[in-house]
Amino acid sequence: MRRASITAGKRTAKRTANGLFLFLIIAAARVWGAGPVFDFHSPASADDAAAGAAMRDLAARLVPVYQDPDPDRYLANLSVLQMVAGNYSAAYESRRTLRDRRRRADAGRPVGREVILDMYARAKAMEADNEPVPFAEGFTQAYQDVVPQLNDQDAYKVTQWLEASPAAYRYTLQKSFDQQRAEDSIGQSEAVALIRAYLSFDAYRSFAPIVAPLDAAEDRRRYAVDDQILIKTPDGASISALLVRPKSLSKPLPTLLEFTIYDSKNYAKECAAHGYVGVVAYTRGTHERPRNVVPYQHDGDDARAVVNWIAKQPWSDGRVGMYGDGYSGFTPWAAAKRLPPALKAIATSATTAPGVDVPMAGNVFQNSAYRWSSYVTNGKTADESTYYDDALWHALDQKWYVSGSRYRDLGSLHGKPNPIFIRWLNHPSYDRYWQEMVPYREEFARINIPVLTMTGYYAGSEPGALYYFTQHHRYNPRADHTLMIGPYDDALMQRGPLATLQGYQVDSAALVDLRELRYQWFDHVFKGGTLPPLLKSRVNYELMGANEWRHAPSLDAMAKGSLKFYLDATASGDGYRLTQRRNAKAAFIRQTVNLADRKDAGWTPSTDLISSSLATHNDVMFVSDPLAKPTELNGLFSGRLDFTVNKMDMDLNLILFERLAGGDYIRLFSPTCEIRASYARDRVHRHLLRAGERQELTFTSERMTSRKLQQGSRLVMVLGINKRPDREINYGTGNDVSEETIADGSIPIKIRWHNDSYIEVPIRR
Repeated sequence: MRRASITAGKRTAKRTANGLFLFLIIAAARVWGAGPVFDFHSPASADDAAAGAAMRDLAARLVPVYQDPDPDRYLANLSVLQMVAGNYSAAYESRRTLRDRRRRADAGRPVGREVILDMYARAKAMEADNEPVPFAEGFTQAYQDVVPQLNDQDAYKVTQWLEASPAAYRYTLQKSFDQQRAEDSIGQSEAVALIRAYLSFDAYRSFAPIVAPLDAAEDRRRYAVDDQILIKTPDGASISALLVRPKSLSKPLPTLLEFTIYDSKNYAKECAAHGYVGVVAYTRGTHERPRNVVPYQHDGDDARAVVNWIAKQPWSDGRVGMYGDGYSGFTPWAAAKRLPPALKAIATSATTAPGVDVPMAGNVFQNSAYRWSSYVTNGKTADESTYYDDALWHALDQKWYVSGSRYRDLGSLHGKPNPIFIRWLNHPSYDRYWQEMVPYREEFARINIPVLTMTGYYAGSEPGALYYFTQHHRYNPRADHTLMIGPYDDALMQRGPLATLQGYQVDSAALVDLRELRYQWFDHVFKGGTLPPLLKSRVNYELMGANEWRHAPSLDAMAKGSLKFYLDATASGDGYRLTQRRNAKAAFIRQTVNLADRKDAGWTPSTDLISSSLATHNDVMFVSDPLAKPTELNGLFSGRLDFTVNKMDMDLNLILFERLAGGDYIRLFSPTCEIRASYARDRVHRHLLRAGERQELTFTSERMTSRKLQQGSRLVMVLGINKRPDREINYGTGNDVSEETIADGSIPIKIRWHNDSYIEVPIRR
């Protein structure tokens, strides 16, 4: 369901699948020294014929003067310049010399993306020969001389690279042209980077029409595919499934299974390329016409039926590993609630935990749950584009917000009531309805198989992933459950880590091939392979700001101590002070929020992870003194809020920042930590506040982070009341929040935050 809140499913994968490659293309263009400067006027469009002429001219001027002290980098970049300059024979010879030089160093290594340029250079050289060969024929010959000789895993990589859309490369080239347009000259290193970007676009648009039939023929040679499988469940339902097996391995193999609600891109062939049987099974009703999907409720039983079916097949060695992200990260846990004997390992990312992080966060329902549930339960083709229409859903958020209607009326205002969404609203507590979907309490103790959980400090699904991890270790102290976490968002597995995430420059150490790491982990479990060093402990985390990975036996062991910061009532700049000593003089901060005010209907929170200022909204900001020395903040923060409020409930938001000495703010995690006060003590049972009385609320964040805070930086906490168009609004009557209306907010919420309040952050100095 994470697709709903961040819209990072198919659309994100399509738009950003090549992001890391594009970054590497430009990074590979680094050259020695500043070099000469060339006159250059940026073309208007990547598609113009003039763009090709301009880039040929620039490359031709650069070839005679280009130099680099690194021989391999020199040859790699020289071949690119020669190709764009039109000297394809010379380019092919440069690449052949490079391959000869690298032959010994590359022996035994996986194939690299440069093989694409090798094939392209050869095809263009054949086209430019005295006895020319048409490009399509030359590229086909180059492909057939390279790809069939590769092992399954390397061939899979190459075919995936070749199938990438030219549009992504066009986007990068156009962006480079636009950035250069204001200049009338270009330096050598920038010119090489720009020429590489142009060559990537030009090459991909040249061979894009050719590769599909070549890849299809290669797949038929390597894999046995069955996409017409129907598996019967004990209650008579039919589960559709897809199977891919490597033809090169005739013995029974372990199977990797994804059980998903999405009928979209799958990784069954990738599993087969890694020496497994790849199976993808679909939630009941997904392939029916019309669709009849009920999210979450049947998936545990149905996934167990698929696992049991796999174990009986002649191509199976009786062992199954389940993997997935988002919704398909939930289904392995649903299956493990009553562990089938053949299920031997689980590896998930962006792991959804229904009732914990979806359809609510901190027991606060989110409008994205209505959007997503409408999408997956309605099979009309038009709903695909409707689901991705952000403007439409933003308009619905504002329509509901301005109307002041019950939260239950959200579907009626859209004109499409949704019984699944209403069913969820009927269960605001983590009651038996949610408990039946995944392991609960002592049921975790019976899960004695290896588990790998991957998540990110900036993933909306982080609370769900940490829920499974902490509950598993709580009820099974010997659980073989490994956590890997870093500066990632929910698309960490779909398109890999980004070098720049929402404006934040990610440490290079975090730019890991996470899907390949997952296969290495499965190889360790099923094939006796070496455990990847990055996963050598129970908790493996990237220390942001230090550019290094750390390892700890538990979440608590990430830190050696803690710092307690009190919410002082002394004003400081735009907010108040965070102090390490409690003020001996009792005081409090007054906060008033008019829950019936709708003048802020157009407000949306910033999603940038780094910003030059903070614009608070129904919030109070607290700022610490500058840190005297660098300090590592590692793990889950906690706190105690001492307050008086005139309502019987309220929804809180908490977020932590590092404010650098230069003034920029860096989010330590995202999204904001949300807490419905009446569930802070216990997500299962609601405990209402005592209106008008001084009371305390203790909490432990469901979001963790790790960052090396710089000397001179300040810790900033923003504490506020939830009041936004894309969330359920708690008016504080103590009744069912989904039944409350704007009339229940006629009296503003008034809070006194007493200066006994504090937060406690885990640190390692």
